[in-house]
Amino acid sequence: MNLIVLLGLVVTLATGIPVMLQLRKSHPRGLVILFFTEMWERFSYYGMRGILIFYLTQHLLFDDKTAGAQYGSYTSLVYLLPLLGGIVADRWLGTRKAVAFGALLLVAGHLTMAIEGTPARQTLHYAGASYAVAAQGRMESRQVRLMVAGQPYAFGPAADGGLAIKDLPAGSPLPSELPKGAYEMTAKVDPFGKMAFYIAVSLIIMGVGFLKPNISTIVGQLYPQGDPRRDSGFTLYYYGINLGAFWASVLCGLVGQTVGWWAGFGLAGIGMAAGFVVFMLGREYLEGHGEPPAPEALKQTVVGPVNREWAIYALGLLGVIPVYFLVQVNRIVGFGLEAATVAAIAFIVWFMAVKCNPVERQRMGLAMVLIFGAVVFFTLFEQAGTSLNLFAARNVDLMGISAAQTQSFNAGFILIFAPIFAALWAWLAARGRDPDPTLKFGLGLIQVGLGFLVVVWAQGMADAQFRMPLFLLGLLYLLHTSGELFLSPVGLSEITKLSVKSIVSFMMAVWFLASSIAQFVGGKIAGLMGTETVGGQVLDAHAALKTSLDGFNKLGWAGVGCGVVFIALSFLIKAWANGANDASGHAQPAE
Repeated sequence: MNLIVLLGLVVTLATGIPVMLQLRKSHPRGLVILFFTEMWERFSYYGMRGILIFYLTQHLLFDDKTAGAQYGSYTSLVYLLPLLGGIVADRWLGTRKAVAFGALLLVAGHLTMAIEGTPARQTLHYAGASYAVAAQGRMESRQVRLMVAGQPYAFGPAADGGLAIKDLPAGSPLPSELPKGAYEMTAKVDPFGKMAFYIAVSLIIMGVGFLKPNISTIVGQLYPQGDPRRDSGFTLYYYGINLGAFWASVLCGLVGQTVGWWAGFGLAGIGMAAGFVVFMLGREYLEGHGEPPAPEALKQTVVGPVNREWAIYALGLLGVIPVYFLVQVNRIVGFGLEAATVAAIAFIVWFMAVKCNPVERQRMGLAMVLIFGAVVFFTLFEQAGTSLNLFAARNVDLMGISAAQTQSFNAGFILIFAPIFAALWAWLAARGRDPDPTLKFGLGLIQVGLGFLVVVWAQGMADAQFRMPLFLLGLLYLLHTSGELFLSPVGLSEITKLSVKSIVSFMMAVWFLASSIAQFVGGKIAGLMGTETVGGQVLDAHAALKTSLDGFNKLGWAGVGCGVVFIALSFLIKAWANGANDASGHAQPAE
């Protein structure tokens, strides 16, 4: 049995039993349903995420820069579309129906990802002749050879940055070293497989848009304002998210590498189908929360016999078409993201100025500060799916596990520490000593920055193959995880507490807009840390290590610096919550 599978079983049993007891004894039954629904939804998302960057660089043969940008386009849209999904749920559909519809789209999208088509083929052109690049295996076990006169030959970097072909016999039609610029590499991609990929991610993007902001909103609705169990409930809910993420990274990464891309992606789709079934069977335990704000308005006909509810579903399906074209063009995604950000900020500023009293205005202002902190944090944190995933495959001694399975480290640490943090926040809140959210955010930012710096400071531990010890990557993810627990579940909870009730789903969508910005920028940053590959295999491991560590150093100090700023800011704006975090739930007068 794979070592990480065995450790995962031990951790799941040791932490899962206390979590389920806490859920059953201290929290609404509806939280249990949302816990398992989101667990399976995250299983599908992180199962795909764990192997996606390798699929892009090895199956579709995108270079690192293009793959990073494509990954950023996809994940930024995944977090951008909730902006629309939140509005639709707030005004018409209600959060429960929006979650169910989004889940169905996600099932379709993840299962479509299992249609992989024929792998892309790369060819080297030199002196008027062409030579095929042959590749076998996936992820770090991939082996790439150059076919010369019908025989495979290994290769590596030449001294001038060109290509050095190993063990070529005398009289070979190719010289043993090809100077930089003397040859050309081209790739031919299967158009059917590429089209299926973009259809799949478009369905996933639209599905997340309907599901993601609304399921988190229902969690908040289960607790009355000022309920001290709320932060604890969100942290336990966060445990469910990461239980799904852990096993997705372990299992989808394992079958994706050993069986095929289709198996890894298909397993993710099965997980999402399980989440849909759990949600539909447990609707009664939501206690009426998440229903449409105006049920009669949904039944009104809008076009012929089609009522408003079915019109929304039809428009959601038709919306997959523009997303299909949009996700393929990173530049246009960037423009759309900028426009959405400006529009969201403009609306919030107008709402605060016109619709809010002084207490609500300060609470909304604090929510915006936290959202900005989330942008910075997740720009660094979400390097996990791109630059850190490639770093693991290329420059880490993996000691028998796969690179994709290292994505489980973050989720695994959350399984261990989320119950502890949930109990800690509840214990501090009951005694009136819970740190204010801005201070928690500052500490989280410092920790995510230190995670990168630990690897940079230990670069002297790299071996002769330019591989870092696995425990250093584990330490990086441990620091990222502790930072995440200071920030992410707390942020989700704070948005539901600080936002004006009439736009709480919209504000939750803006919280995910912060992640969208971070994903887009993070994809660009990951592309800057890329290195040359042939057939999806890195050409120069030393250059790859040097480039990665330089990027990690910059990211690390950016995180630490922003964290210090947030800690200082916490002493100036902690009163802006105006009692939102008090057990009484009564707003205090604005100062």
